[in-house]
Amino acid sequence: MNPGEVAIAGVALVAAIVTGALGYGFSSITVPAALLVYTGRVLNPALVLVEVFMNGVALWTNRRSLRAVWPRMRPLIAGVVPGVIAGSLLLAYTDSGRLKVLTFAVLLPLIFLQSAGVRRPIRRERAAAVPAGIVLGALYGATTISGPPLALIFNNQGLTKDEFRSALSIFRLAESLCALVAYLALGLFTREALTVAATLAPSAAIGIPLGYLALRSIAPEAFRRTCMATDALLVGFALARTAIDLHLVPSGVAYAGFAAIVCIEAFIVASFVLGRQRRPAGEAATR
Repeated sequence: MNPGEVAIAGVALVAAIVTGALGYGFSSITVPAALLVYTGRVLNPALVLVEVFMNGVALWTNRRSLRAVWPRMRPLIAGVVPGVIAGSLLLAYTDSGRLKVLTFAVLLPLIFLQSAGVRRPIRRERAAAVPAGIVLGALYGATTISGPPLALIFNNQGLTKDEFRSALSIFRLAESLCALVAYLALGLFTREALTVAATLAPSAAIGIPLGYLALRSIAPEAFRRTCMATDALLVGFALARTAIDLHLVPSGVAYAGFAAIVCIEAFIVASFVLGRQRRPAGEAATR
């Protein structure tokens, strides 16, 4: 393994630990770093192979809540198939550099919303489910990333912790299996993609159980906010570097944009920390 591959394996290990703790985050953390080394046509099939296994294990682990969430998941999953097909075609026939920019541009605002802890329930859930499934499937087919928007949806719909993890698992398994079939049909599973999958698999196998155990001793909300803040910085830096490499903007403008992302995320984190510090005093006052 060359230094770049070792670094990506290390990032994937951290991403797997986050996924073990939160139930999502493997792709959204791994992709920004890995796209600096690999193209999407190589990276996506590798990630899908790893995630089919990861999502299958996650579903088995969280199977007790599957019956409770399955009726709500059927319309979402119904939209996955056409969505993944559209996203896979976009991956196969779109310029890899432009697809990188699209990936980061879509991912960044979703991470900001997660980091800020936005909570806005969808009132007409059933009517919105199929279109949401199509959009999420297309996003996954093109980028292998759907965890942040999925988590945003499920956090807003009042699911319990076990239901949340079960819903994530069944949806992610459905979209990764669909992507597996679509990528096979498009001939995207090359020797290089299989080699990258072999590089990432040990990180996933080690990190998932570590993350699951770590969550028992870490406050889940603080951990989630920390992960999203780190992810925002990764995506922001990757977006700046990609924009420079593609000559879309001057380097000064790109890094100024990254500095703005750092400032926004610092404000979000500071607001969360100060809010937690004030909460006990406020509760004590009401008593």
